[in-house]
Amino acid sequence: MSSSDDEAELDSEAPPIEVRGLCSQFGDHVVHKDLDLTIQRGEVVGVVGGSGSGKSVLLNSIIGLKRLEGGSVHIFGANIRQASRRKWSAIERRWGVLFQQGALWSNLTVKENVAAPLLEHTDMGAREISELADLKIALAGLPAGAGALKPSELSGGMIKRAGLARALALDPELLFLDEPTSGLDPISAGAFDVLLRDLADSLDLTVFMITHDLDSLYTVTDQVAVLADKHVVAMAPVRELEHFDHPWIRAYFCGPRGRAAAGAHPAPGPGQGAH
Repeated sequence: MSSSDDEAELDSEAPPIEVRGLCSQFGDHVVHKDLDLTIQRGEVVGVVGGSGSGKSVLLNSIIGLKRLEGGSVHIFGANIRQASRRKWSAIERRWGVLFQQGALWSNLTVKENVAAPLLEHTDMGAREISELADLKIALAGLPAGAGALKPSELSGGMIKRAGLARALALDPELLFLDEPTSGLDPISAGAFDVLLRDLADSLDLTVFMITHDLDSLYTVTDQVAVLADKHVVAMAPVRELEHFDHPWIRAYFCGPRGRAAAGAHPAPGPGQGAH
């Protein structure tokens, strides 16, 4: 079976992410129990939760970096626990991942980092890969000449954008982001939020975004999934979460920082979209 056959087996009508009854633990420590989460096509979903709620564990479980202790994860209808190597390759071509610290290879230039997925997953020629890498670097908002730089020569914001360019290299339908604005100054974080929303809309991306940045939740997301008590206790647009009575949700969204973020990003008026 060719890789294109495997890709054809992925269900374009199925939710990009469907988690059912997920159980995660480390030794005797249970992180998730009976966790359910479904993300529909085209949604930008923010994932929030307190320290130790297992946000990164959930992401790593979904993308196969952590073994599932129980439950199932389906990506485009494919059960990741039962996927063949070819099926995994087909799945990986349809997603991109931006890890918290960028996870760039330090010995490669930005352009070489961005080109790496194209070299691994396609049979394109060197010239075509070079042109596509330049395109993705520009798409991520990096300045001309950034492709020739090593990660050690980049600012924190440029590292995030370089990681984003690599995540977009294969034109994915699904994008995973782990704290994409963490460590950025407010201006850089705001610019990254605007870029992400524009890319999600223009490229019709489905986005799973771990974040604690309240401004990002108000400006970028369609839905917010709240992790607490070992599972997803709520999933709703951020404006609806303001009215939930779960103690962590109230502390997070109705505390001083939450009220400030809500005030800085007024709800859209009648007839206006969320974005």
